[in-house]
Amino acid sequence: MADPKGFMTTERQTPTRRPVDVRIQDWREVYEPQSFEHLQKQAGRCMDCGIPFCHSGCPLGNLIPEWNDLIWRGDKTEAINRLHATNNFPEFTGRLCPAPCETACVVAINREAVTIKQVELRTIEEAFDAGDVKPLPPDRISGKTIAVIGSGPAGLAAAQQLTRAGHTVAVYERADKIGGLLRYGIPEFKMEKHILDRRLAQMEKEGTRFRAGVDVGVELTGADLRKKYDAIVLAVGATKWRDLPIPGREYKGIYQAMEFLPWGNKQALGEIEVSPINVAGKHVVILGGGDTGADCLGTSIRQGAASITQLEIMPRPSDERPGSQPWPTYPMIYRVSSAHEENDNRMFSVSTEEFLGDADGNLRAIRIVETKFENGKFEPVPGTAKEIPADFVFLAMGFTGPEQSDLISQLEVKLDDRGNIARNADFETSEEGIFVAGDAGRGQSLIVWAIAEGRSAAAAVDRYLTGETQLPSPIEPTTRQLMV
Repeated sequence: MADPKGFMTTERQTPTRRPVDVRIQDWREVYEPQSFEHLQKQAGRCMDCGIPFCHSGCPLGNLIPEWNDLIWRGDKTEAINRLHATNNFPEFTGRLCPAPCETACVVAINREAVTIKQVELRTIEEAFDAGDVKPLPPDRISGKTIAVIGSGPAGLAAAQQLTRAGHTVAVYERADKIGGLLRYGIPEFKMEKHILDRRLAQMEKEGTRFRAGVDVGVELTGADLRKKYDAIVLAVGATKWRDLPIPGREYKGIYQAMEFLPWGNKQALGEIEVSPINVAGKHVVILGGGDTGADCLGTSIRQGAASITQLEIMPRPSDERPGSQPWPTYPMIYRVSSAHEENDNRMFSVSTEEFLGDADGNLRAIRIVETKFENGKFEPVPGTAKEIPADFVFLAMGFTGPEQSDLISQLEVKLDDRGNIARNADFETSEEGIFVAGDAGRGQSLIVWAIAEGRSAAAAVDRYLTGETQLPSPIEPTTRQLMV
């Protein structure tokens, strides 16, 4: 194990964030560098407990105690080997995952959890810096061809696994560049895009082919895919956003979060000088208290908004783990993201009743009311209605499933009761040879689930094409049946 007394003698300490007044002037990631020696001490807090409950919190089955111990001992090479054994993209999860492994950490029963997420991130960054992340092309080519539709984390994980198994894989993306939400939905201050590009370069050297700017279902039909490929993996995500059809929805200035964030990323990367949705000097209201809302907050701050208010219909979570969400579950507690450190003007238990506009059709304000949860629904509190100035409103209220696109119709795959693409325990849809992974089949979820599903779907596709597979599957069929 790591330091036998580390969890008792070393306090949990995460990397320092750059000063707020400095970091809001740029789009770079918010954290200061951390020395490797400091990281080793944090890794040494791992108990190597008899039953590592951190595994139950991680859908990927990451070998957390193993690489914690290896980092503590300074064996960076073997640490990255153990990390890559279960996770294709630890540089993504180390930045973007909410770390359910940490809330399941045994140390967290009565102390602060091991900084698992940061050890993971620094392990892969040390490996990249040392040149230890090399392409792993297959020893032989199978002659089988696979189309992966969608280039988010699920699609990329499936593509990399299937390429390494010897199949010829093409990844299709309708946007201008590969990466899906990793490129267009995640702000630069959370993950700089060169992090994504260096992994894509590795995948290209392994043999994965990328086809960006192709709207599959329009430029390339479902029938075309059927003729050209032996198998298809649908990893199109859950991009059908939740709207708010209340009076005044037609006013100019109301956008979905995913209409706003991609332009912010283009601005951050210098691809455009000024975003078409530019909130500089304007009053901004964000509807939704989750990660996407925080991303809109950080982007609005860096564009120079005059004021920003974030609204959440749910009550403010407690600071401590609720009794109804005991260890090792992932609790709903009050969290402060880096964006909230920069400008935290959240309002809880409020609902938007109406968008208010001027004579020219432009948004000028919103009318909100306090709410309370009674009889299974949110009820307005009489006498609490008020107006908030708003030049822009961003809807960050989540997603309801995959878009009902031409491709879905052309492939004739069935949908389940929630509007997701239906599948069996082997990730296969109602149509033979067509598989689905990630949010398109699971519904909106975490990046670790997307990668786990991509890896598992890849194993199922490999088995379908060859009759057997040596690819690991973090979500086994029996487990998936229990989940469904």
